[in-house]
Amino acid sequence: MIIGSLALAAAGAFTGASLYVNYVEQPARLALTDDALIKEWEPSDHRGFIVLAGLAAIAALFGFIAYRELDDIRWLFGALVILASWPYTYWAIVPLNNRILGLIGAEAAHEARKVIDLWGKLEIGQTAIGVLAVVIFLWAAG
Repeated sequence: MIIGSLALAAAGAFTGASLYVNYVEQPARLALTDDALIKEWEPSDHRGFIVLAGLAAIAALFGFIAYRELDDIRWLFGALVILASWPYTYWAIVPLNNRILGLIGAEAAHEARKVIDLWGKLEIGQTAIGVLAVVIFLWAAG
């Protein structure tokens, strides 16, 4: 059962990190001037991507192991849900990342602000994925 607890902990960490991005980092970022906003966004986005992708992978791995060990399909569902953050990121968020990087390169800071605001709204989807995975893992652990 320790593996299931690790899956739950990693999914909880993923959810906490995505909540931090949505409700602490993004509002603070949007309070900056246009030039400061674009200087802050790129390195922050790269670090956040690594953290969230890594936590999702760890939670999914532990969820898959728990499924194999306990033969309880709920662990598989939780693992698949948290792993869904990867295609969500690829299809919904990465195109905006590329657009923002293009605007930063073109020194269109004001336009980049609008896209970064939209990016923040799409990041809420990461939190929803994390919350759903945590609920499923809690159900499986119950």
